Amino acid sequence: MASTSTASCPTKGGDGLYSYTQNSLFQREGVENAFVLINEGITEKLDLEQILSLSASKAFTVADLGCSVGPNSVIAVQNIIESVKLKYQSFDTNKIQDDLEFHVLFNDLVSNDFNTLFKSLPPDRQYFAAGVPGRFQGRLFPKASLHFVHSSYALHWLPNTPKELMDKNSPAFNKGRIYYNNSAKEVGEVYSAQYAKHMESFLGARAEELIVGGLMAIVLVCLPDDIPPSQCTASGITDLLEAALLDMAKEGFVSEDKVDSFNVPRYNPTPRELEGFIKKNACFSIERMEPIFPSKTKLDMASDNELMVSHLRAVWEGILEEHFGAEIMDELFDRFLRKLVESSPFSQRFKPKHMIELFVLLKRNLC
Repeated sequence: MASTSTASCPTKGGDGLYSYTQNSLFQREGVENAFVLINEGITEKLDLEQILSLSASKAFTVADLGCSVGPNSVIAVQNIIESVKLKYQSFDTNKIQDDLEFHVLFNDLVSNDFNTLFKSLPPDRQYFAAGVPGRFQGRLFPKASLHFVHSSYALHWLPNTPKELMDKNSPAFNKGRIYYNNSAKEVGEVYSAQYAKHMESFLGARAEELIVGGLMAIVLVCLPDDIPPSQCTASGITDLLEAALLDMAKEGFVSEDKVDSFNVPRYNPTPRELEGFIKKNACFSIERMEPIFPSKTKLDMASDNELMVSHLRAVWEGILEEHFGAEIMDELFDRFLRKLVESSPFSQRFKPKHMIELFVLLKRNLC
């Protein structure tokens, strides 16, 4: 039986009730909170004159990886462009900003709703735009063609879950569970090994594509160092989803085998793990790595159960629908909401301090 895959399961497209367009406020705040850090990084770490001198044309190329359907991607790249323009003008106040052209490459899975993304692009935008379908774990762009890479809330997704999770003869067989948080240690180990391969491929591809001196900004939800997965926010969420699926299996909505063969294709690394992956690659220097702290507004949103489930549905429905079928989605998320409302221990544990929204700025070095 095939492992759970994100290959054909992007966030929910369109602009309907459960679309990512309507349900990505949590991610939007993180993207906006990173603006200042990105601006400071461009001001302090980007040698614009040098990298433009290495380019055939005076064009600055930005890639956003895991762009989804917008509008968060659009505001992120606009901030990058405005910051680069200010940097460019700072060389010489007589410089005309129109001298520098911008090319923005929006990347996501082949089945992503790029049409909705393109509709959200500002009509007066000052950049050329293109969509680039494909997995960002591999090469997407020509060598040394990018000047700035941005990715937010995407790098925790695995292209596939480890095959050992469905092997009945493996100590990592994850029967009756859909994640690694409360499973045998072997389950967590194969998840971790799979993520290490994912990051090795991701960083290797970006090292080929980024020009020397180029920057990469990442916003990623991480598990704090030295905190067991079972004590984190992601654990509580997946426990409730798992419970809803197991109830539905007992009542005949889905088969037990279907539940046993489903594993969430996601891994939240710790900052220490992430730092290790980057150092192992050796083509990037870590210019900045620090947490982004949620505002009171975001904390209030996190306590709104219906809002929380709508946001999770916009992200998870594609993966769940691919595996279990569209016909059970309303029932599944209704049950998930009820369990969220009824779960007082979960509501006590569900505090964003148990997860870290980490900002990372990397610079492409000679290697």
